[in-house]
Amino acid sequence: MSSSAPLTVPRAGTATIRHELSFLNAFRLVQALVYVGLAFSPPGLGWPELATPDFARAVATAYLMFALVALLFNRRSMPYARTVVATTLAADITAAVLAIAAMHDARIGIAMMLAVNLSAGALILPLRLSSFFAALATLGILGHTLFGTSANNPGDRDLLEAALFGLAYFATTTLCHVLGRQLRATEALAEQRSTDLANLAQVNELIIRRMKTGVLLVDDANRIHQINESAWMLMGNPGADQRDLGQLAPELSRRLYHWMTSGKLDETATQLADGVPEVVPRFTRLAPNDDSHVLIFLDDTSLLSRRAEELTLTSLGRLSASIAHEIRNPLAAIRYSAQLLAESKSMDATDQRMVEIINNHCIRLNEIIENILQLSRRERSRPETLDLGHWAQNFVDEYCQGNDLGADSLRVIAGSGAPVAAVADPQQLQQVVWNLVQNALRYGRLPGEPARVMVVTRQGEHGVPILEVIDRGPGIAPKVAAQIFEPFYTTHEYGTGLGLYLARQMSDANQAALEYVRVAGGGSCFRLVLTPPARSPADVAETAQADATR
Repeated sequence: MSSSAPLTVPRAGTATIRHELSFLNAFRLVQALVYVGLAFSPPGLGWPELATPDFARAVATAYLMFALVALLFNRRSMPYARTVVATTLAADITAAVLAIAAMHDARIGIAMMLAVNLSAGALILPLRLSSFFAALATLGILGHTLFGTSANNPGDRDLLEAALFGLAYFATTTLCHVLGRQLRATEALAEQRSTDLANLAQVNELIIRRMKTGVLLVDDANRIHQINESAWMLMGNPGADQRDLGQLAPELSRRLYHWMTSGKLDETATQLADGVPEVVPRFTRLAPNDDSHVLIFLDDTSLLSRRAEELTLTSLGRLSASIAHEIRNPLAAIRYSAQLLAESKSMDATDQRMVEIINNHCIRLNEIIENILQLSRRERSRPETLDLGHWAQNFVDEYCQGNDLGADSLRVIAGSGAPVAAVADPQQLQQVVWNLVQNALRYGRLPGEPARVMVVTRQGEHGVPILEVIDRGPGIAPKVAAQIFEPFYTTHEYGTGLGLYLARQMSDANQAALEYVRVAGGGSCFRLVLTPPARSPADVAETAQADATR
């Protein structure tokens, strides 16, 4: 599917104002040409009668030059539209009054053309400013009628004409302003609606493209019009020019034809290409009784299996937790009874050994119960900023005091340089590292040799805090290493398969990454990449200053 463009932002009114300003400047040029035609009319016509021909021609020529300049600078004047319109209207009114004075016979036509200027300007200017220019034009015409033709004794007819023109100016200006405001509001609403639709279409396209379910749009000619990323991968990554469904996926094309002819859907899983998961295709028409375009949905069976496994694991965890709660009380009673029995002085060596076996198995069962309860709890982490080297040293000291290591060794190796700071929940981090150390001491030993385990703290690239638990044992086979973090997977006859799974779950809860790294020359390394603490602006400035002085 085509890539989405950034979401658009509406800019309503700009195009309308540009058209209105262009119309006003174009009409002004026509108006000036009319003035020039009237002023330079042949003397034989006798109309209009020019009292001062030179003055009339000068006014017409100057107004024509002004109209040409306004039209030429039409595009550049868009950012200052209101100022330009106000200035040009003042010039239009002045030129009209002078033209009426110079060509009195054409006063009615000139006054009527001026109404067009005022109406076009009212589409852009505010009502108060438009009314001001209407009043200015009215005063100009009335003033010319009263004073410009006083020698000819203007009658009531001329004054009535001037008053009616003034009334017409106010009426057309007000009407055009209201219509212009409504036009811009309608245009803004339409622009907003179109922008919302365009943005919604882009969001829908993005959602469809990122869906885990494959989506194809196929026409009645069996040609693919649109395909999302999941469908493209499930069909074996075909080329962009390959659009024939029959060639790309013959089985899918056959099922589509069977569904369109019989209306029956084959819900068995099928593989559309080599090396891709099996899918279950589903078909639907874009419109009822319309076979011209069909939507095909490809459900990845591996995702369905994974969801089923997650549901099974969740249900199994709840069931195991309930069973563990029920086992805990009788187990505590068995262990307490075995401890009381061990204190008896009349027991022989064989009975003592049997009591010891009971205690060992009670301890093992209790560990299993604790792991299962941790699996069901999923407690929220409470992160703190820790000095990783200091924390690791305290952990090793506590572990050595609480556990008899015998000939085995457990030590801390801290990286040189500044202290390593990390953000983590101390209690959950202790559970993770305790589990890793316990596994290293139990399995990370060569035959006949003691275990040598190291807890290493250091800083990785870009200052990332790292904690590693390393042993010098035989290591883990690659096939086994790929599954050690899966729940209930274990290679030991007495293991539960939950230790490393819980360790990774708690690491994820602390925004840390736990991974297995094979050690060259033998041994295993479980690396925990933690989250560094947020740096304050002062620390950033100090670091930048230190780098600059190097």
